[in-house]
Amino acid sequence: MDIKRLGKTALLMLFIMMFVISAGCGGGGDTNEHVINIATGTTSGVYYPLGNGLAQMWTDRVEGVKASAQATEASVQNMNLLQKKETDVAFSMNQVVANAYNGEDKFKGRANKNLRVLTALYPNVVQIVVPKNSDVNSIKDLNGKKFVPGAAGSGTETSAREILGLYGIDYVERQDVKVDYVGFTQAVELLKNRQTDGAYFSAGVPNAALMDLSNSIDIRLISLEQDMIDKIVSEMPWYFPYTIPAGTYKGQDEDIHTVAQANLLVTTTDLSEDLAYELTKAIFEYKSDLEAVHSAAKRIKKETAMSGLVGVPVHPGAARYFEEIGIEVPK
Repeated sequence: MDIKRLGKTALLMLFIMMFVISAGCGGGGDTNEHVINIATGTTSGVYYPLGNGLAQMWTDRVEGVKASAQATEASVQNMNLLQKKETDVAFSMNQVVANAYNGEDKFKGRANKNLRVLTALYPNVVQIVVPKNSDVNSIKDLNGKKFVPGAAGSGTETSAREILGLYGIDYVERQDVKVDYVGFTQAVELLKNRQTDGAYFSAGVPNAALMDLSNSIDIRLISLEQDMIDKIVSEMPWYFPYTIPAGTYKGQDEDIHTVAQANLLVTTTDLSEDLAYELTKAIFEYKSDLEAVHSAAKRIKKETAMSGLVGVPVHPGAARYFEEIGIEVPK
């Protein structure tokens, strides 16, 4: 065996290994690839299909980005994933983001001041559904009934506690209603089987689970009284009045007056300014890609991208994009 030749071969292999290792280091190195994970929601909500559409659009439209989406329990879990750095971007309801940023409610004692908003998306609408022949005509009529406020720890359940609380209904301490803490899919099954008197959906319009329910049984959505809408908006400014147009769901013959809050797309200070700029810009330049995935994307508008934000900073990269197109960014 030629020792000298073996030595040269070993040296050559060492150089090749060093080249490969150096090419794979430095946050993408020469590949210039940014891997983005998006935390969405349950498969029966809007976050999940829209998040998958967003991942595909970013991968196709933003150079150097490879994005993927994961199903989660939505808002609260998504804020936990961001805090643990187990995801890069997340969907969440506005008040849950504010709670996470300020260390309140489910996040007491662990404020995440690194949270940053990319944009507001479509409205997250309060939709309270009962069987059509129910004697429940107002939230106050839920006293003594069985009710689904959402899955435990979810943004929907947080919203249900807030809204029912203003009506004087406490299902945590006083147990004014008997609740089942389940998600949208299970809530639909309970309603179909007459095992609950009503359910609370905080989601985009139309919601797939509610559409499925309306095709299975006759349902009725509950309108909020105007004085209560005024009270909700006054005391909890992350909500705003919203009307669900007649015909949105099968058998819905009249407009439903309720409230909504902004759904936000959120990240952290770990995302670079330039990348945040490109990701935000793509949402609006290629919005038709998202509209092809879910009709809720039609309600994503530049004009309302900074609306309804309460107490959480906008990412500098996103702010740069909105300032370029003449949208005022809240300070």
